[in-house]
Amino acid sequence: MPPDRGDSSESEPLPEGRTAVESSREAIYRPIVTFWKNLDEFVRRALEEDLAAGDITSDATISESAMGIADAVAKEALVLSGSDVYARCFHAVDPGCRVEQLVRDGELAPPGTILLRAEGRTRSLLKAERTALNLLQRLSGTATLTRKFVDAAGGRVRICDTRKTTPGLRFLERQAVRHGGGFNHRDNLGSAVLIKDNHIKGAGGITTAVEAARSQAPHTSKIEVEVTNLEEVKEALAARADILLLDNFDNETTKEAIALIGGVAFVELSGNMSLERIDALSRLGADAISVGALTHSAPAADISLRLRPVEQDAP
Repeated sequence: MPPDRGDSSESEPLPEGRTAVESSREAIYRPIVTFWKNLDEFVRRALEEDLAAGDITSDATISESAMGIADAVAKEALVLSGSDVYARCFHAVDPGCRVEQLVRDGELAPPGTILLRAEGRTRSLLKAERTALNLLQRLSGTATLTRKFVDAAGGRVRICDTRKTTPGLRFLERQAVRHGGGFNHRDNLGSAVLIKDNHIKGAGGITTAVEAARSQAPHTSKIEVEVTNLEEVKEALAARADILLLDNFDNETTKEAIALIGGVAFVELSGNMSLERIDALSRLGADAISVGALTHSAPAADISLRLRPVEQDAP
């Protein structure tokens, strides 16, 4: 199962002796780094949490020659995500394990559906079980919650994630958002210009911050500004910001702000974006809604592993 690489591209290393933070202009120009080349190393580290000292229970109770089949079963309706990293957990423990994908990532599976089937030495299946399930449950939970937000938006507005991700898991959580039908915001601090409240305070105002960003950013890069009230909306528009992020606006003020913007800038909504608000907000004319909860508060999907032995012919 080859990984879905999305739109990321390989990054060339910086010249010897240089760092990514030496020049803001160079940092802006640096290509997005893909983490897929590090996926096997990520899996190895994740497995090490469980297996650094071995598995005394499985080794003591299960014959070394015993073979088994382990089915990952959905115990609730869910959108699957994470099948590739799930399979790699079993392969990393034992290259002889075979994993069959029965449901595609991004598909909605009803309760009782067998999602993936792993076959191999029983000891190996048990050693990989918890790590593989932890990742599959977490990523499928993100994909499932994203689908709920996307459905609530009814195609009227783009649902996006944020950088409020689990350290080390961002590349997988962002893929889970895509599997749920959502869109990714910026990959990292170097991939887009987003002037937030603390940048504005540090720069001395919205106008100053926008002018400074425009002088450093590539001509292809748009300037996004976070605003918290209608006066800041007016200042950001006067500074010719390309994107306005309306942060923590109530519904009525959101409507006023969008009318004030009048289509001259892309409008993103963020802050306290509960599922209950999405239907109403999606009808106000915004272009995107970013939702931190997709990655920082998604409940893990309920998935269990059902193991059964494989009868072997006598020698």
